[in-house]
Amino acid sequence: PPGAAPLCVACAVGPRILESLEMGTVMTIFHQKKSQRPERKTFQIRQDTRQIVWGRSPDKMEGEVDIREIRELRLGKGSRDFERYPEEARKLDSAHCFIVLYGLEFRLRTLSLAAYSEEEVNMWIAGLNWLMVDTQRAPAPQQIERWLRKQFEVMDRNHEGCITLKDVKALLPQINYRVPNMRFLKDKLQAKNELLYSNFAQLYRTLMFDAQRSVSLTLIQINVDRPELCQISLYDFQKFLQMDQRESWASDLSRVREFLMTYMREGPQPEPMLQLDEFLTFLFSKENTVADPRLSPVAPDDMKRPLSQYWISSSHNTYLTGDQFSSESSLEAYARCLRMGCRCIELDCWDGPDDLPIIYHGHTLTSKIKFLDVLHTIKEHAFVTSEYPVILSIEDHCSVVQQRNMATHFKKVFGELLLTKPVDNNADELPSPYQLRRKILIKHKKLVEGTLYEEVTSASYSENDISNSLRNGILYLEDPIDHTWTPHYFVLTSNKIYYSEETSRYQTADEEEEDMLKEECNNNEQHCAERWFHGKLGGGRDGRQVAEKLLQEYCEGGGKDGTFLVRESETFVGDYTLSFWRSGRVQHCRIHSRQESGSTRFYLTDNLVFDSLYHLICHYREVPLRCNEFEMRLENPVPQPNAHESREWYHSNLSRVQAEHMLMRVPRDGAFLVRKRSEHNSYAISFRAEGKIKHCRIQQDGRLFMLGGSAEFESLVDLVCYYEKHPLYRKMKLRYPINEDTLDRMGTVELDYGALYEARTPHFYVEANKMPTARCTVKALYDYRAQREDELCFPKQALILNVDKQEGGWWRGDYGGKKQLWFPANYVEEVSSSPTREMDENSPLGNLLKGFIDVPTCHVAVHKDGKNSRPFVFTIHSQHLSSHPVQSLDVAAESLEDLNCWVSKIREAAQNADARVSEEKQMERRKKIAVELSDLVVYCRPVPFNEDKIGTERACYRDMSSFPETKAEKFATRTRGKRFLQYNRRQLSRVYPRGQRLDSSNYDPLPMWLCGSQLVALNFQTPDKPMQLNQALFLLGGSSGFVPQPDIMRDDTFDPFDKDTLHVEPITLQLQVLGARHLPKNGRSIVCPFVEVEICGADYDGFKCKTDVVADNGLNPVWVQRQFVFDIHNPTFSFLRFTVFEEDMFSDPNFLAQATYPVRLLRTGYRSVPLKNSYSEELELASLLVHIEIYNAKVEDDENMYTSIERLRDRTSELSTRVSLLERSGSADLSYQQSVEELRATQDQLSELVEARNHR
Repeated sequence: PPGAAPLCVACAVGPRILESLEMGTVMTIFHQKKSQRPERKTFQIRQDTRQIVWGRSPDKMEGEVDIREIRELRLGKGSRDFERYPEEARKLDSAHCFIVLYGLEFRLRTLSLAAYSEEEVNMWIAGLNWLMVDTQRAPAPQQIERWLRKQFEVMDRNHEGCITLKDVKALLPQINYRVPNMRFLKDKLQAKNELLYSNFAQLYRTLMFDAQRSVSLTLIQINVDRPELCQISLYDFQKFLQMDQRESWASDLSRVREFLMTYMREGPQPEPMLQLDEFLTFLFSKENTVADPRLSPVAPDDMKRPLSQYWISSSHNTYLTGDQFSSESSLEAYARCLRMGCRCIELDCWDGPDDLPIIYHGHTLTSKIKFLDVLHTIKEHAFVTSEYPVILSIEDHCSVVQQRNMATHFKKVFGELLLTKPVDNNADELPSPYQLRRKILIKHKKLVEGTLYEEVTSASYSENDISNSLRNGILYLEDPIDHTWTPHYFVLTSNKIYYSEETSRYQTADEEEEDMLKEECNNNEQHCAERWFHGKLGGGRDGRQVAEKLLQEYCEGGGKDGTFLVRESETFVGDYTLSFWRSGRVQHCRIHSRQESGSTRFYLTDNLVFDSLYHLICHYREVPLRCNEFEMRLENPVPQPNAHESREWYHSNLSRVQAEHMLMRVPRDGAFLVRKRSEHNSYAISFRAEGKIKHCRIQQDGRLFMLGGSAEFESLVDLVCYYEKHPLYRKMKLRYPINEDTLDRMGTVELDYGALYEARTPHFYVEANKMPTARCTVKALYDYRAQREDELCFPKQALILNVDKQEGGWWRGDYGGKKQLWFPANYVEEVSSSPTREMDENSPLGNLLKGFIDVPTCHVAVHKDGKNSRPFVFTIHSQHLSSHPVQSLDVAAESLEDLNCWVSKIREAAQNADARVSEEKQMERRKKIAVELSDLVVYCRPVPFNEDKIGTERACYRDMSSFPETKAEKFATRTRGKRFLQYNRRQLSRVYPRGQRLDSSNYDPLPMWLCGSQLVALNFQTPDKPMQLNQALFLLGGSSGFVPQPDIMRDDTFDPFDKDTLHVEPITLQLQVLGARHLPKNGRSIVCPFVEVEICGADYDGFKCKTDVVADNGLNPVWVQRQFVFDIHNPTFSFLRFTVFEEDMFSDPNFLAQATYPVRLLRTGYRSVPLKNSYSEELELASLLVHIEIYNAKVEDDENMYTSIERLRDRTSELSTRVSLLERSGSADLSYQQSVEELRATQDQLSELVEARNHR
């Protein structure tokens, strides 16, 4: 990183520096929260856990950062944290300040620090640089050791060096492991109640090995009673590497010995060996990864082709950190993309103050950043990760004056880095990345030679582009149920007002904090919602005895000192009593209250008074209670056992039918109630989501409430509070508690019978739904073979009709003469045919659209006195108002100025609608280009795409074209793909997301890459499958940001959509998923994981399989061995993708982790698949263990079978298309019946052949 000490220096001074950092230094921290002023803390490095930790003193830590999450170290005061307190920051010397950027998402967090001296800063930078590298390189046993130390220290808060059995029982569900009971742990630990670190580490090793020993025993043939005592000798390990893993280097025994000693981090010894559990750990380790590390680095010779023969990592709207309409524009987004290897970034330039542009998403609520600041950020970060060229894609909306200033500053800031003239004037093709090393290229419209400036025609005017709207922004709609006002995004065009579903207005960290402070303002009532507050125990009598009983029950089996509850005092009115557990018994302490200036104050001792009971307890959870006998911090609160009985959502005597009748009267997602069931210790939560009523059991087990099998809560109140903040079902959070009073207030008279439905899974309501439902058509993405008699069987590309989208990940439909059978929803995609869907795609809001209003027929009325607590309200009346039952819409603005502006713009648009529409139909935007800026454009000259020029002398290699995804999709097709590839062999093309993707989602990049498009621009801030595929593709280029396209793409006979034109050998990939370790947790439940394995690439290679679900185990699940077989025609352009899901209590799949690799990077044998999060950042210790075999699909023994399978697949596809067309036309003649019969017979033959091959 810039300003950091060279790594060799860090290594040389490592021990001395690390010793000083472990001792700690005092530095000033500038917090990420505005409410926290800068303060001095002691900062230390913990070597055993690889963390930076800090606190008021070395023994009281208040925060930590994992060194494995650090992405950048930066000198100076360049962070928002320093800007929050400018006066304090101004006093500091920049040389004394540095910033740690860390995190596992696109937006990194910052730790902004001011040291005592420059020497101290250099010491921290050098030490952290060394630690970052060493932490990443550490072998698996050492990484596990550090992780175990972290877990142990979290439990050992008082630094006593030991923990209790109860601590371990509480920890294991947090790391995704279900503990049946305390007896299970006692058996594992030979009844030890207190555990040292060594006992805890041994327990971990035992749990991991016991669950997965079957995997290693299958691999190493050992016939002994105690396999855990067996050892893998050096020679056994060498044999495994040679025979099973096919590692050529393992023929040299000395290299195997050296590898094993490095892996074990043991000193020189003649015969290193592995215990069986250590061997199993090796199998899951990164040292055994499925991706061949030798194939990733790019050699200089690979970088000497013309630019057009590479895929180039490209970003869209690089400046944004979130959505396209209200998120923050940030310099950090540029830094992050460039450091991720991105080589083409976008600058969206608009006229700004002082004759210099600003960068933001024009005419939206996205924040603005300065053009000049962006240039400096680009210069600083452009070549840190890769030395290869960076292309700046300029989206120019500026005046000629500001364009001239842009050109001046491009030259001034970038200097020699800026490419201003051709590399070779005589060349007839684009230069290579190697020739353009450390160069910045400008992509911008260029003038015809000899003109000073001219008007250049740009893309046709589109009303659906949000930057062409007359006005857009956040307005509020009133919720008809609870009468709160919720934010929605509105867009006014010349003929429609579009509005989105409820949105969350983007908030900066400061605004979020202000909202939190507002929520906390009612101090006097705040304690009532806390789990530690029990009110009047024993009805105000015998409270002391009840408290003691609760604490004794809670702390049974080794309670932690500091476990506590608070109750109302029985003796002193207005006071409270703190009851807590210490040294094996319950003690009580009075919390006094007194009046000061009309407010109640609370205290334990006179010299420390608090303005609320809540703040008093918060204080003593951070700072210990001190008295003559002891010093103790309040730790775990004892929850209230029956607090739910007084809540408005609880019903002690309500049947399921009665609950449904109540919920049918509130047609709003998020309406809910909790009811007692007739079974002992059983409850149910009944709620509405996606227009349906669902029920889910809650089982009480001792003092815990279990939802869906493994989500544990201390009380029903805890459960409801949790799901008010987190989704319970898909995106639905609990919102409207329902009882008779709320029904009188907000319920409808009419019952919504459509909310009752049939479902395949038994977790919620199962009575048949007689109401008609909307049906759709879907297309199969993959082959699916029925597992049960009530399931459909279909090939890829099949059209399934009359689809009823049921819950639980399974839908019903008609195909191949079979009616309303089940099939998995994730094997298909919906075929867009509905007018609503087209409306979504044609509106500026895309799939966020909730409704629209026709402007020509609307008029506006202002509410002078406001409405329902909102002062600035107006009503839009219209003859056509979609998605709304009435002909008017009440809308609230945030200010009078905002209201007036909206009202005048809507009235103006309604008056001028007809004239403006006809004017816009004829209008194309014309723009003047400054010659100074034009002169900086050398190779990336955007011109309108002209298909007639392809392959002719008029096709200039310096010209390029840009395509929105919708236009590119028309070229990346079976009929035009070959022509598009021909264009891309010589010229550059850039593809970018359509303007309606306001949520910053991404399109499928695979067809564009396959057709040779080099600059396939994606939203890097969005953690979705297209970005994960992008990260996988550029693994082939190391961190260079450039990947050479396969040689086959330069073959004139190659058609990207026709497998018969491939001149590469097809391969067959056989794979088994054996087990997993350390899967991430999703919410409160222990996960029930399954793995989806998919081949992504050309359409003819796409295929998907999945494992069974393992119940309640995310720490060390094992799958029943089942072989998946993939035939891959084009292995040079194929990806193997693993996605780990959890099946939730509603049988819906929820994403947990993923790993995506180019097929040509894969190694065979028993391999580890290190798992990543949705942002493609590695998850700590998370991995799959798989077995992979790859062989030529046409080997002699199998060639006939392979050919037969391919022939049957092609025939199945043809018949499927014919049957679907006949079904859609309603035909049921003899031809249809014959086609259906032949399709079934062909599918059966295909299945039998595939099955036979899989068992060979």
